[in-house]
Amino acid sequence: HDAEENHQMDRFKVREVQCSECQMVQQAQQTCEQCHVQFGEYYCDICHLFDKDKKQYHCQPCGICRIGPREKYFHCEKCNLCLAQDLRGNHKCVENVSRQNCPVCMEDIHTSRIGAHVLPCGHLLHKTCFDDMVRTGAYRCPLCMHSAWDMEDHWDQIDKEIAQSPMPTEYQGATVRIICNDCQAHCTVPFHVLGMKCTGCGSYNTAQDGGLIQLFGVIVHRTCMSLDCERKPTKA
Repeated sequence: HDAEENHQMDRFKVREVQCSECQMVQQAQQTCEQCHVQFGEYYCDICHLFDKDKKQYHCQPCGICRIGPREKYFHCEKCNLCLAQDLRGNHKCVENVSRQNCPVCMEDIHTSRIGAHVLPCGHLLHKTCFDDMVRTGAYRCPLCMHSAWDMEDHWDQIDKEIAQSPMPTEYQGATVRIICNDCQAHCTVPFHVLGMKCTGCGSYNTAQDGGLIQLFGVIVHRTCMSLDCERKPTKA
């Protein structure tokens, strides 16, 4: 209906349906009371949703029907969203996070037919948007800049590259203040063009906070930036 008309239908207010076979107008129900044709393999008498059987179930707290099966999902009261059972007690809750739009496409997440992907920081993306993000090499949450998946292997690779790439003499011994996007630590670390490693959690997902600090207290002014922002890791 909504795709064909210039207005949206409030499915919760539907009271009557018309059978496309016998044209009889009747109370909303799963089977035509006159010709007995089935309007849908699945019917929800709350959402008035008619559909093929996809193991749907109606979630009362969500207020809509979800694609199941029900036993594979649970409703997180704080996130206000149905999540896969393997995330029970295994995700970071963000209050009412599903009521926010996807930060990649800016479309609704809560009522979307596209599955939601929960990032380690607790923010949500459409699963398809997350896959697109991975393909383009973006590895940080668009909202809080926290790493979007386990980056330990990539950090190990940067460790090896740095060990094999000493800085020029004039930069050896230079340090810089950084802010870690993963653990929010503020620390002073050795400067390197390939990245600055957080001493708190070992992440290279860091942002430079101020200019270089040379030995003997000489300051070299630089534009604040994240030196690893152009390094695009590949998700395994």
